[in-house]
Amino acid sequence: MEKSSEVSGFYKKPVEERLKFIKEHAGLTDEEMATLRDTGGLPIGTADRMIENVIGGLTLPMGLAVNFRINGKDVLVPMVIEEPSVVAAASNAAKMARAKGGFTASFSGPVMIAQVQLVEAPNPELAKKTILEHKQDILEICNKQDPMLIQAGGGAKDVEVRVLDTIKGPMVITHLLVDTRDAMGANAVNTMAEAVAPLIEEWTGGRVYLRILSNLAVHRLARAMAVFEKEIIGGEAVVEGILNAYAFAEADPFRATTHNKGIMNGISSVVLATGNDTRAIEAGAHSFAALKGRYTSLSKYEKDADGNLVASIEVPMAVGIVGGATKTHPAARIALKIMDIKSAAELAQIIACVGLAQNFAALRALATEGIQRGHMGLHARNVAVSAGATGELVDKIAEQMVKEKKVRADRAKELLEEYTKKK
Repeated sequence: MEKSSEVSGFYKKPVEERLKFIKEHAGLTDEEMATLRDTGGLPIGTADRMIENVIGGLTLPMGLAVNFRINGKDVLVPMVIEEPSVVAAASNAAKMARAKGGFTASFSGPVMIAQVQLVEAPNPELAKKTILEHKQDILEICNKQDPMLIQAGGGAKDVEVRVLDTIKGPMVITHLLVDTRDAMGANAVNTMAEAVAPLIEEWTGGRVYLRILSNLAVHRLARAMAVFEKEIIGGEAVVEGILNAYAFAEADPFRATTHNKGIMNGISSVVLATGNDTRAIEAGAHSFAALKGRYTSLSKYEKDADGNLVASIEVPMAVGIVGGATKTHPAARIALKIMDIKSAAELAQIIACVGLAQNFAALRALATEGIQRGHMGLHARNVAVSAGATGELVDKIAEQMVKEKKVRADRAKELLEEYTKKK
């Protein structure tokens, strides 16, 4: 008999009832149920308040990136990721950057965009003019929605309007520019957009549909830069190799996609560790990479007068340190404490530095030994564990597979059997 996924009132059931249901539905063992219940540092009751229909948790490793010096301050950076070599690579890159003072970083400010979509305006250009004429009215209405944000020095600061040609005809798009201070700000800007929508309809004779933030946070940019001394990173040949790798990514979207994925390995790991929204950051970063009409590299590389490598990055960074999972998840609070974070601006700058470090490490590996050598050594350990290896056998099997250049599950099982028999 086919099992049905139609369940009435599942969200109303206590967690234990949901667990009992899924155990019977999927035929889960007691061991598998124990795994589901193991939510790591996140209490099951807290998890149940964070999202709907909770049945457990998935714990990912939190590693600590070391050696970072940012704007003259040493920082330890928690990173949450399942991929091997990322934390080690970022730490190694940060160590190399220290010779020239580490990373310098800046932040353009915590300004988010809320979009109000107006359609069916009798005269779109006149509607644009009318909305701009009511700019002060709009700002006043917006700032009545969140008095605490105003007290913190934030709030709606400006209004932009553009007429957009679409397949459904011209639309008048209003942007509310809102300083969200130390919050990511989605709830605040969405509330403001909702508040002004009826008046925009009244003023223009059009109809408002979408009232929502944009994750392309072009007014909330984190920038980072580091100089890597040529002798430390391997000499002039390595500098040229990295410059050639960058030129490839700058020119070709196929390469740029993987190039930027490496950047996001670093960025998303810190975003996740601090309970921020990885999907929002990733969407904004990739959109920003294509903002000039073609998808390209988020980072830039050049040589200075002494032949050293100069690396830089600019990326939207809408992260917060108040609200959401950042305050709800105990591990996220610990991550912020480890970094001694006092503001969202500081967090954004650290994240940009980690993204740049990770990118440099990947390019240096590609330009020298190739990415596989270091990566596969760490990947081999995961393969060994998956095959059932424990203790010292994990490293022994991993080393042998790397030596043979056969990092595969079947080879790991063969080696495990061989070593187990010898014991």
